Formats: sequence, structure tokens, C-alpha cells
Amino acid sequence: MNVPFSWLLAALAALMLAGCASSPETGVSSRYALAQDRAPAGNFDVSSLSDAQPRYEEPRQAGNKSPYTVWGKTYRVLASNDGYVARGTASWYGEKFHGHKTSNGEIFDMYQMSAAHKSLRIPSYARVTNLENGRSVIVRVNDRGPFHSDRLIDLSYAAAKKLGFQGRGTAPVEVAAITVRPDGSMFLAGEPFQPGESHSPAASAPVVAEASTGGAEQALFVQLGSFSSRDPAEALVSRVRALLDNPARIRAFQTGSGLFHRVQVGPFETEEDARQTQALLESHGFSQTILLTDSH
Repeated sequence: MNVPFSWLLAALAALMLAGCASSPETGVSSRYALAQDRAPAGNFDVSSLSDAQPRYEEPRQAGNKSPYTVWGKTYRVLASNDGYVARGTASWYGEKFHGHKTSNGEIFDMYQMSAAHKSLRIPSYARVTNLENGRSVIVRVNDRGPFHSDRLIDLSYAAAKKLGFQGRGTAPVEVAAITVRPDGSMFLAGEPFQPGESHSPAASAPVVAEASTGGAEQALFVQLGSFSSRDPAEALVSRVRALLDNPARIRAFQTGSGLFHRVQVGPFETEEDARQTQALLESHGFSQTILLTDSH
């Protein structure tokens, strides 16, 4: 039977389209071999795995485009990681993304101490503390995510296992940025730091000198200073209130070194709002601000 040439052309075109539809390069999601993420097979031993080693790295453009949009939501990358500390939920990612490129073009290795964050500049470093068991790790942030409203950071499988939550999937954590200057000096959430020190923001959090805050709601604040005397704290609050419409307060904290009065602006509903206010304050000469979480 003779088949019309036009039919042959139509059949060939259909086959070509079907081939394109099944190609792994046709969409972002199809570039991954696995539809769902999972842990690696076997019992990966992390007991001898070292933390990421913070070092100075030249600022890069790769992965730091700001603003950027994912799933219809817009995010902004921080102008600086200095002083960053926040609490939230950590998750982890593993085999599905293993061997694929991160946001700055590096290759994701689930067996290394790395992480993804929505707003920290990359590459950078952070100490992550599991607030349930007190374990801490240092990771290198070289990817963007996690793009879920209730997640703060996405850790590599190895980092999650060292923190002890790889079996559960998520855990409450504190994330404190480690910034390294060209001369090698390091700062953890704005304070001088050396890897190996036992200090961490979660472990040394001061005790509130007022009524107990057990179960109190946590929120974001911008802190401008801390004083052993209340008078300079009140003077600073007056300056801030003359500049901003945001609420400003003095929080009294009892520490091992005595009573301190901390000047804070907030609370803020989102990190972006807090960072915008922090930038405004710094543009008016308040150069020692720190973003932190505290009792509402």
C-alpha cells in the first residue's frame, strides 16, 4: 500500500515532538533523575566528618542576583551577612540533587558540609545549632532555598545527620552567619569568633531579667546596642524614636557579666522588613546593628 508522503511527514513530526517531550532537558524539574528526594543507601558515617572551614572569599556575582523570583515570590539577597542570626526550621536535601549544580555553579555534594539559604550572600559560612539537642555544625552556604514559607535553611544530608535530625526531616535551629575579613579575622553573628570555640548564640543566650518568657512568642528585632547602665540605653531609644515610626524598646538581660540594657526595634513580621529597617538605621549612622530573634 502506498502511503501519501504528507502522512509520512506528519508521522515523523509527531515522533520528533514525542522525543522532545521525554528529553531530560525540556524542563527544570526533569533534569533530576529522582522525582522525590531521599537519603543515600547504607549507613553513612559522619563521626569523622569535619565542619566547613571558614575562610575569606572574594565577593562574587554568581548566585547573588537580587531581587530574584521563585514560584511567583520575590526574594532579596542581603547586602552583607554581618550580624545575621535567626531561628527557624531546617530541612535537608540529598540524592535527588547530588551531583547537580548549586546556585553559584558549584556541584552539590550531599556528603559535604554545605547549605542553601534564601538571602545570605553566597558563598559564605554559618553555624547552625539544633535547638533540641544543642549540637552545632559549620556549613558553607553555596545554594539558594528552601523555598517553603516555613523553612529557614536547607542543609546537606551530611550536615543534617551530624545535627541528628536526618531521620525526621526537619528540626528547629539557630543560624548565625560567620563573616571572614581579608585579614582572616572572623565574626559570628557580629561577635569575634574562632572555629573550635564552644561559644554559640544559642548556647550563650542571655536570660531575661523580667518575668519568665517560657513559651513566649518569638519575633525578629533589630538591636542597636547593649549597655550596663540604663541611661545611655534610654538616650539611644529617644534618638531612634525621633527617626522611625517602628516601636523601640529596652530589654533588660541578666548575664554572667551582670545586668545589661539592650535597645531593640521591632518586632518585624518578615526578615525583609527587618533588613530594610536595619539598612535605614545604618544609613543614619547606627553602624553596630544586629538582626536577632527574641521574645515578643
